[in-house]
Amino acid sequence: MNGRVDLDAPAVLALNAANEVETSPLDADGLRRLCDAAFHVGLIDQGRSAFLIAFEQDADYASPNFLWFKARYPRFVYVDRIIVAAAARGQSLATRLYDELFTLATNAGHTLVTCEVNVQPPNPASSTFHAAQGFAEVGRGGSADQLKFVAYLARPLAGTGPQPTRALR
Repeated sequence: MNGRVDLDAPAVLALNAANEVETSPLDADGLRRLCDAAFHVGLIDQGRSAFLIAFEQDADYASPNFLWFKARYPRFVYVDRIIVAAAARGQSLATRLYDELFTLATNAGHTLVTCEVNVQPPNPASSTFHAAQGFAEVGRGGSADQLKFVAYLARPLAGTGPQPTRALR
């Protein structure tokens, strides 16, 4: 890692591997690149219990979901992944990570936080959680192989104006 974050890389990679259906595969080099390019890496227990990785709109990141937002919004913070260990669920860790991100993003002058949630395969727990955090659907998209279909979500930051309208696909 680049020294900016004090994470337990093997634990983060294992946690990601246990949730690849909801996120995507990640190896040590990929994790290092994500952390190096990230606007924010949020960690609970050095990432053993939970972690969040988020990017600003100008990040050098080629994820199709990130690029979807980049093509539609001039300024935003994109949550690439937020994962809570199964044994740590129900302790509001994801809420703590998002609260920290919302504060940092607001302080940096951002007005919008974005992410996506799987529709196929479905991820109802994430959909419910994000709705409770104030995210609303602004579009949908799928992978080239059509094995994954997502709802694109956006949440305005406090005091920054109205909810973004549904973006064109």
